[in-house]
Amino acid sequence: MNRSSTLVLLAAALALALPPLEAQQPPPTVDPYANNAAAGTTKFPMAAPAGKDSGAITKAPPGAVNQGMIDEKTWKYGHAYDAPEQSGIWNPVKLKMMRGEKITGGTVFASSDPSTYCAMANAGYDFIWTEMQHDSRDWENVQKMWAACPHAKAVPGVRVAYADEREIQHAMDAGALVIIVPTVRTVEEGRAGRDWTYFPPLGKRSQGGGQAFSPAFWGNVPGGYRDTINNNVVLIEMIETVGGAAQAREIAAIPGVDAVFAASGDLGNFSGYKQGDPDYERLINVVHDAALAAGKRLCGPFAWRDRPDFTCFQAGSELVNIARGAALELGNLKDTQGKPEVGPYATKK
Repeated sequence: MNRSSTLVLLAAALALALPPLEAQQPPPTVDPYANNAAAGTTKFPMAAPAGKDSGAITKAPPGAVNQGMIDEKTWKYGHAYDAPEQSGIWNPVKLKMMRGEKITGGTVFASSDPSTYCAMANAGYDFIWTEMQHDSRDWENVQKMWAACPHAKAVPGVRVAYADEREIQHAMDAGALVIIVPTVRTVEEGRAGRDWTYFPPLGKRSQGGGQAFSPAFWGNVPGGYRDTINNNVVLIEMIETVGGAAQAREIAAIPGVDAVFAASGDLGNFSGYKQGDPDYERLINVVHDAALAAGKRLCGPFAWRDRPDFTCFQAGSELVNIARGAALELGNLKDTQGKPEVGPYATKK
């Protein structure tokens, strides 16, 4: 084979291995200042007089709904961002959750490779649980992974590190449709998770643009992204500590929380008991009772898919899936590698 033929074959192999060029680049973000006054605007009929205090802090202009002193606690929120009638639910995970159907999330734990993410996202799960609590990847990596296949079978989801404005707004602006908040210990932490997930009036999320607003993601959904995302995002809060279990009913009852997750591993870690121990099972049942009392969904590990009232599950990671898939494919040929007598592959004595 000549050199030119070899180069052609290499180029073809790379083309098959890599996602299309447009999938390798995140879609353009939306200008967060698009609603500012148009360039050249010269008339501002309600502007404060030049050089004078308008008194707006206490006096409302004619026609204003909110009268008297400005106070965030009593402010009557306007209807500019109401979801249009008949806009519908466009997040399939939200739809299944509302119906009480079982939902599975496949975990992308260690990989930052878009191809690996997309393989998991098209493997049959309802959403992808992108791990940001215990992995070292950054939000730029996450954006690129999600941008490679934004409309895969599984919608993009993420377990953030904690109930924090930066973490959750990064996730939402990148396009997340499922937010999982870990180690919620108090009602205050539960409300913080809600606040940064939702736009006003339910939450405190600000408009920062990002690929979530782009046509490649959710920019063209019925009713528009800004006006409908509050009705479509799924918020799951994890009860992982004894203190969280003690306040589980109040956490589950927070408006905007869709489900509580009985954390099988860390409830053992923080309590000192294991599955099957009465003290451990009591904590799980406390979370169960909290979900039922609040009319919310109950989540847990995939191993509990037949446990009563659990309808939302975290499944295995990409590492587990690769090993499981290889075992299924290879059958009795699995782990039949040669055993040299010397070198790094030699049998350890």
